[in-house]
Amino acid sequence: MARPTMTQDIERRIKELILGHRLAPGDQLPTETELMELFAVGRVSVREALKALQATNVVEIRRGFGTFVGTLSLAPFADGLAFRAVVRQRQGEPGLLELMKVREALEAGLIGAVAADITAEELAALRGLVARMEYEAGGGGVARSTDRAFHLALYASLDSHLLSEVLDAFWAALERVREDMDDDHQDPCLTCAQHREIVDALEAGDGGRAARAMRVHFDGVRGRLEAGSPGW
Repeated sequence: MARPTMTQDIERRIKELILGHRLAPGDQLPTETELMELFAVGRVSVREALKALQATNVVEIRRGFGTFVGTLSLAPFADGLAFRAVVRQRQGEPGLLELMKVREALEAGLIGAVAADITAEELAALRGLVARMEYEAGGGGVARSTDRAFHLALYASLDSHLLSEVLDAFWAALERVREDMDDDHQDPCLTCAQHREIVDALEAGDGGRAARAMRVHFDGVRGRLEAGSPGW
């Protein structure tokens, strides 16, 4: 096992500093000079560590103002997922299919809990999004932004910020892959019907039916990918 580099060690120590001082996104970190003195290292090493942490949203460097705890968003995670999937797909491997299956497993596995706790207000929000899909379908196609909003709203009742970020990261990764592969295969009427069935199952409080409806929703995509379609 390779030993961590100086930069990696400083990254670790900055993370420990954030945790140890219970710092939150937006809180200011010590200056470069203070970090140099605290860790007994040079300026170049501190700057390299801060740049690496900025790339993963752990810190935010504001020129002229200092360094702050970053947003800690999962955007770099989504970028990595998308890049990995595209590279593997172009090498003839099932990168897209793997990505889609993980998202399907997450959504189908969680929807039973949604059926148990969803409120009338949350159901109404989902019904509204399905209605928007149907309106868009009349114009030729359901907007990806509406589909995305539906899937994010679907798990709102679980009240998990991390879950919302993870699911949105997978969605963002798949969308970036779709754009790269220039794919827009979808039957808008079928898309609307599948989403409507998901909401109907949730309204009935039937978690098993909701999970089946979610898997059916993924069937078309999975079928094309397993058949080796060049599209999503």
